[in-house]
Parts: sequence; structure tokens; C-alpha cells
Amino acid sequence: MLISVIIPHYNQPEHLRTCLDVLHRQKNHGSDVEILVVDNGSTQSPQDICSVYPEVRLLFQGILGPGPGRNLGAEQAHGDILAFIDADCHAHENWLFVIEAAFRNPDTQIIGGDVQVQYAIPGHPTFLEPYERIYGYRNRKYIAEGYSGTGNLAMRAEVFEKVGLFAGLEVAEDRDWGFRAKSLGYTTIYFGDMIVHHPAHKSFVELARKWDRHISHDYSDYYMKPFGRLRWLVRAIAVAGSPAGEIGTVLMSKRLRGTRERGLALVCLVRIRLYRARRMLQMAFTPRSMHAEGDWSR
Repeated sequence: MLISVIIPHYNQPEHLRTCLDVLHRQKNHGSDVEILVVDNGSTQSPQDICSVYPEVRLLFQGILGPGPGRNLGAEQAHGDILAFIDADCHAHENWLFVIEAAFRNPDTQIIGGDVQVQYAIPGHPTFLEPYERIYGYRNRKYIAEGYSGTGNLAMRAEVFEKVGLFAGLEVAEDRDWGFRAKSLGYTTIYFGDMIVHHPAHKSFVELARKWDRHISHDYSDYYMKPFGRLRWLVRAIAVAGSPAGEIGTVLMSKRLRGTRERGLALVCLVRIRLYRARRMLQMAFTPRSMHAEGDWSR
């Protein structure tokens, strides 16, 4: 079995260095591995970083967006299995072993795993980190809905060929691809021990930009459906009131410890949900006031 690990990259050299180092030191798997880093127009080429690792090939994709980067990587890959991870993530030491074991079952077609947020300074969480430990990357929930985030996703190469390419910046490419796969009869299976670690956003502005992107994508879906605008407005109101229903989740979460972490998570939850509701209303009434796609999609 040959596993091709595909990593889109854009201006994250130190994260990429960590990502590749951890992949290079993976344990217990017996498969051959190739790693394809696809640079998407970084200010400085990651050639020096990639050249340290003999199993790494560096490609360049001029079309903007992680989706086109993943597509080029899949096109150039030689593996039976395509495994996707983001440049700012690092895999658990047994990540490749879990992927290898999963695909020994001939019925396994697509898998996704857990995405965990680690504290940059252990024991000293930032304002965003406890919130994102619970709500940032809920891949088990996404997989139950039919898709996996592309930061922790693997599939057979022939499945990718049948489902087709990832979309560009205009849509949420992971959800779009996953739902297309589901429509063709493929099931994405969740593996809890297929773990990828992801850093939290550095600032509330970064987190807000992420939600701006999702809001724009979601509104496009709602707008084309019957009573779409009305349903969107109802959803915006529900988002504003939703923190009350999440108190139990925050207080009982095993991903947090202590009163301070839970308090930070609750405060951040209220702030981001109110921000989302305001931006959803803004999108419904004055959609042109939202940032243009190119302002924040990278």
C-alpha cells in the first residue's frame, strides 16, 4: 500500500516545518509514504523546508485556494490512498498507522478523524483556545452529516476520481466534496484515533473572518431555496439565542479543565454567536457590505 499525503500550503513555513517533521517521524505503519506539498503562491517558496525530507515533493499551484492545491496534489499522487492534512496541523504519531489499518478493510472508502486544538502555552489558554477546543473543529459532527473537514481526511484514489475535484474559493470545498461523495453512495467513516492537532486562531478577527466565509457560503445555499430569506432570518435569530442551550456542553466538556477555561469558553461563545447573528442579518439585508471573497478567503 502506498499512502500519498497531500498538504496545501500558503505562507505558513514554520507550521509546515512542524507538520512535515511529525509526518517524517510517524510510527508503526508498514506502508510506503509519499508527501506532496502544494504551494499556492507563498511570498517565499518552502523549497528549503521540503528538501530536508526525501519523501517530500514540492508542487506549485497558481490557482488560488486550498481546493485547487489539493486537486493538483491528487493529480500528481501515485498512492492507492490519498490522505489530506493542512500545513498548520500536525498529525498524531499514529496517524498513518490508523489510516493504513482502516483501509485494510476493502469496504472502507472514505474516512475522517478527530481534530483537536492544543494550547500554545500549556496551562495558559488564550481567550479563543478553550472555545475552539469544543467548537472549532467538530469533525465527528460533520462526518455524521456526511462530510469530513479536509484537514483530516483520507480516501481511496479511485473514490476521488469518481467523486471529482475539490471546488475553489467560491464554496466550502470540504462540505461540497463530501456531499457529492454521499450522493454517489459513499459513506465517510469517523475514526476517533485518527487525530490531527490544529492551532487555535490567533485573534478574534481571524475567527470572525472564518465565519464571514461560512456565512457567505451558507447564504448562497439558502438564497436559492423556497422562502430562503425568511428561513435565513429565522436561523440568524436562533444563532443569537443559541448560547443559552450550550451552557451544559461547556460545563460538561471533557476537553476543558477548571472554572477559568469554561468561563473563557462561555464568554467567547456568546461573543462569536452574536457576531455571527449580526453578520447573517447584514448579509440578508445588505449583502454587498460583506467583504469580497478575495479579502478573507485565503
